[in-house]
Amino acid sequence: MSGLVSPLRHLLTRYLVLSLLLLSGCSAIEEAVDSATKQVEQNVLTGLPGSNRQILAVKIDDTNPAQPQVGVESADVVYIEQVEAGLTRLLALYSSQYPIRIGPVRSARISDIDILAEYGRVGLIFSGAQSRLYPFIDAANIANLGAQRNPATVYVRDPLRNAPTNMFVYPEKLLEVDKNAESIDLVKKPGWEFGDNPGTGIEIESATVRWPNATYRVDWSRDEDRWLIYFNGKPKTNPDGYQFGSPNFVIQVVPIVPSDFGDRYGGVTPKSEVVGSGKGYLLRDGFAIEVKWQRDSLEAPTRWQLADGSSAPFERGQIWIALTATEPSFEFTEATAGGEQK
Repeated sequence: MSGLVSPLRHLLTRYLVLSLLLLSGCSAIEEAVDSATKQVEQNVLTGLPGSNRQILAVKIDDTNPAQPQVGVESADVVYIEQVEAGLTRLLALYSSQYPIRIGPVRSARISDIDILAEYGRVGLIFSGAQSRLYPFIDAANIANLGAQRNPATVYVRDPLRNAPTNMFVYPEKLLEVDKNAESIDLVKKPGWEFGDNPGTGIEIESATVRWPNATYRVDWSRDEDRWLIYFNGKPKTNPDGYQFGSPNFVIQVVPIVPSDFGDRYGGVTPKSEVVGSGKGYLLRDGFAIEVKWQRDSLEAPTRWQLADGSSAPFERGQIWIALTATEPSFEFTEATAGGEQK
């Protein structure tokens, strides 16, 4: 009997050692996974995995002839702003990724300067500007990457499209050839925060934002978990037919006032006043959440707050911000009874 004790004790010892090694190995694997997860870079504008590279802003035509637009789906943030004749243009911000081609690229406006000031030194990509606007661009904290200073191999005319909606830019090539690109800041943390739905919104099917000569509608897609975007009654898509959409669609109600600038046809350029405070709506998860926006100076970030003064939590993902002077209209779901989100 005593002869069996030693082998049994040896086997038991080996079992205990292997068990401890296995347990410690699982712990080590879990620690390695946690460490790797923490090391994944997240883009500060979207909250999603992605780089935080130099921040570029591209001015994109937003008329009917400009459709379909190229590269908008890759933007981190997209502003919709009013221009002459009540039309709209996009100001798309890129930092996590630069698509191969973006456009159609159009000219800068006075509103762009104030919109971009909160993001640091941004590289502005645009087709040109009226001569009186250039001194304002030069005086602003903006790196001028305009077409007027770059070759036709970077700003390319598409022969299949008609002017003036046929200019496209290759951003990676632009960063290589334009010396002004060296001064562009890396993207910095914006004024919004990410978090769970606060539960203070009203469930809606869609929202419509109108300018004098442009209309946007967003419909909530439960299947895709994002707002699908329609422009002037048609799906807004890229050339491959992919419909633009976002988990966040922000409606920022701002004063839109006449500026000292205008177009060649005598139209006065409107200016969106984005410094100050006002109301807005954060659309996420199929709900419209009333918010307050506040920006104390040009360089200060725009803060978004709920009615109780706490930060309005955005959903992670691309963000569209519609700058409008009018209240949006909402189409409510059958389950909505005029109360707060349940």
